[in-house]
Amino acid sequence: MPRRKLTPARAWLRAREHEAKGATRRVVAVQALGTLLAIGQAACATLLLAGIGLLWPAIGFGAAALLRAGLAVLAERLAFNAGAGARRRLRDAVLTSLLDAGPGKLRDRHSAELAGIAVDAVEAMDGYHSRWLPAMQQAVLGPALVGLAVLAVNPLAGITIGLCGLLVPFAMALAGIGAASASRRQFHAMQRLQTRFVDRIRGIATIVLANRAEAEAAALAEAADELRRRTLRVLRVAFLSSVSLDMAAVAAMVLVVWEAGFAWEPRALFALWLVPEFFAPIRAFSAAYQDHMAAGPAAEKFAELPPPAEPVAPPAAIRTVAAHGVTVAFENVRFAWDEARGPALDGLSFRVPAGETLILTGPSGSGKTTIMELLLGFATPQEGRITFNGADASTLVPAARMRLIAWIGQRPMLFAATIAENIRFAKPEAAAEEVQAAIHFARLESVIAALPQGLETPIGEGGFGLSGGQAQRVAIARAFLKGSPLLLLDEPTAHLDPATEAEVLDSLRRLALGRTVVLASHASAAHAFPGRRLDLQPANVAARGVA
Repeated sequence: MPRRKLTPARAWLRAREHEAKGATRRVVAVQALGTLLAIGQAACATLLLAGIGLLWPAIGFGAAALLRAGLAVLAERLAFNAGAGARRRLRDAVLTSLLDAGPGKLRDRHSAELAGIAVDAVEAMDGYHSRWLPAMQQAVLGPALVGLAVLAVNPLAGITIGLCGLLVPFAMALAGIGAASASRRQFHAMQRLQTRFVDRIRGIATIVLANRAEAEAAALAEAADELRRRTLRVLRVAFLSSVSLDMAAVAAMVLVVWEAGFAWEPRALFALWLVPEFFAPIRAFSAAYQDHMAAGPAAEKFAELPPPAEPVAPPAAIRTVAAHGVTVAFENVRFAWDEARGPALDGLSFRVPAGETLILTGPSGSGKTTIMELLLGFATPQEGRITFNGADASTLVPAARMRLIAWIGQRPMLFAATIAENIRFAKPEAAAEEVQAAIHFARLESVIAALPQGLETPIGEGGFGLSGGQAQRVAIARAFLKGSPLLLLDEPTAHLDPATEAEVLDSLRRLALGRTVVLASHASAAHAFPGRRLDLQPANVAARGVA
């Protein structure tokens, strides 16, 4: 019979199980020792209750209790470390995947969704590693150890407890069918709420001006209420599983007492004492089942992420690129974001010698931004190749490519931090003299002098508190500080008034000195930027006058 093919989410979970095998085994080993001590403790308690000795059973009972407490603490610590280690590995893998993919492959994914994967979905995997994986193994090992001990002392009671224990998985399986679906819907409801909330916070000015504040608040309340209902359904299914476990444990205790004829003889006492210990690992398994259910929807999201790029050793030529400038070349490059809509670039070839400037012109949709994303490595050509100093771009490790490139777009990404921290983002280890030089070349001194705290003035997310021209100057200072030999400018003066545009262009000319520059712009003022031009046409890219 052919094996059923694993879904991507299940295959992903299997891989995580394999990674956590060592940590899980350590937790299970400590818990198994605790179970053996529980058996010894039950034997000592039986001897005490039956009046068979007093001193040594009492000492044994107390010693076992102390050791069990210590092992319980150790097991909790090991489980916590297993969960923390798994989350650390997973968050590194998620961030690496997102950074490797870049905006080109993630353009159809909402930022709130990606943030939810990197934060909430990773946190949802904590219980899977710290509780579920150990509980899954201990739910078999623990009852087996207790059942064998009872079977050796009281065979009939051992068989009875074992049969009652077998009823629990069937009841949990029935509840689990509904739990998986409910948990998946709950996770999706949470992501919808996150996405809607982030969107509305970003567009709060538009919402107020359109007089839609009350309507959007009501919509958010409805989304939150949907999440509440989904969460309660998950809890309802979990409670059903707990009830089935309690009923099986009570049935086992009643049957053991009934089989003993309600006579408290030692063998019956021993079996009765171990009934809770038999069901304790199963109870832990039941409690951790929700962690397993929460991991399922999270695994689906992780499985959808682009796989991390394979590490590639950089060619020897990469060591000389920064020292001698960068020559960029496109060789018969074809690229399409969506084949149904046709290629964005079709057979494009051009060459920009080191230290020279190429200005990409053409209407919107002609492929200017696509060229930028290909150079940045956020997309890969379907045909042809891109080279830096003759080295195929596909052979460069991302870190090497990023060291070569400084990029300034239409709206620079400024973080909620100080001006200095935003400039230093390109080179955190830069000395104060280097930062001041970058500020001078970007003509940012007058802007900083007018700020209440100078360089240490905090700004809001996206450069809130600065004008468009001031934000571009901060981006130019950042590029000056980075000092990369290849400069990519994607509509750097868009949305600026003519006076500010002229000032920014003057700073960009200074930044371009001695660098290879690729400038994409259809603004008339940018045409004054010195350099050769490549005229692009939508769906039919043609180079005119470019060697």
